[in-house]
Amino acid sequence: MILDDLIAFETVALTPNLDMVEYCVARLEAVGADIRLTHSDDGTRANVFATIGPGGDGGIVLSGHSDVVPVHPADWTTPPFEASHREGRVHGRGSADMKGFIACVFALLPGFAELELVRPLHVVLTFDEEDGFHGAPVLLDDLVWNGPKPAAALIGEPTGMQVIGAHKGCYEYTTTVTGLNGHSSEPATAVSAVHYATRWIAGLMALGPDLAERAPADSPYQPAHTTTNVGTIVGGQGRCVVAAECSFEWEMRPVQQSDVSFVKDSMAALEERLLAEMRVVHPEASIETERVCEVDGLVMDEFSPALEVMTSLLGEAPTGVVSYGTEAGLFQAAGIPAVVWGPGDIAVAHRPDEYVEVTDLAVCLKVLEQLGELLAQS
Repeated sequence: MILDDLIAFETVALTPNLDMVEYCVARLEAVGADIRLTHSDDGTRANVFATIGPGGDGGIVLSGHSDVVPVHPADWTTPPFEASHREGRVHGRGSADMKGFIACVFALLPGFAELELVRPLHVVLTFDEEDGFHGAPVLLDDLVWNGPKPAAALIGEPTGMQVIGAHKGCYEYTTTVTGLNGHSSEPATAVSAVHYATRWIAGLMALGPDLAERAPADSPYQPAHTTTNVGTIVGGQGRCVVAAECSFEWEMRPVQQSDVSFVKDSMAALEERLLAEMRVVHPEASIETERVCEVDGLVMDEFSPALEVMTSLLGEAPTGVVSYGTEAGLFQAAGIPAVVWGPGDIAVAHRPDEYVEVTDLAVCLKVLEQLGELLAQS
């Protein structure tokens, strides 16, 4: 089973994915696809852009990311990188997010190749979606400069087979506070990076009520407003040492660009006050924020060619919105209309014993078969 093979590749984000890429390229070559790879700066990860059918602009992209989130094997009932089939489900890391969709696409490759496609079918795999969306921008930059320009993209994230036409953005950062270490018995002679980091974080969390009030009256999201979260914090040496450095990773999920400016301006003002205090004792103290990614959301467009394709396949189905981010916003920003639709439930993604329902896979296969037939029509 192709999904079993894909789950077995331990393609955790920010680690090499070339073994999975080699497996996928071999299957694409077997059906005569035209294949182009783009790589990470260090060459250890690759995107795949493959075309079946005629060359040139137009056609539909079927896109998935090859990477998965990390695992703690002890939390799993069965080994996370071994597919387990039980009770009508396939368990394994990435089964829902999103190797189930990828497996469906690759299972249909021979059938797609046998069709006399009038419009091209493009198969895309990206790297590092789960940690900063690093791969898709490389692939899309290549398409912008070298072509082709597809007519629409279907991003196969787990949506429970619901068509998703819009989602929030995903802005991710790492902030590092640098102070001055010292003995904890004389804190006034040092500058605690941990203490100032917690004050920075408290300031970010204090923006929550303001962000809630700023939510557009017609916001379709749940929650309706822009949210923030601090996911990790690391710093210090021990209880009796004033910490010289502390770093933390945080994000915001904006529903509108004005909220991005509001958060950044508010935190810049707080930083100015904190740094003034810190530099009284240690003039070299600093607070520096590194941008991991700033991926805009997918904006609803009721006339989107991508939604038209899904209507052709599914009929008049309701179009939903979600609060999590996907690469669909990146495709849209590159001028390729996009929609999100795929097997699996986002509620089980990133969790122990992640799974995809076999019935979802069956529906996905049927719909994608219809897409092939649609692309074979003049």
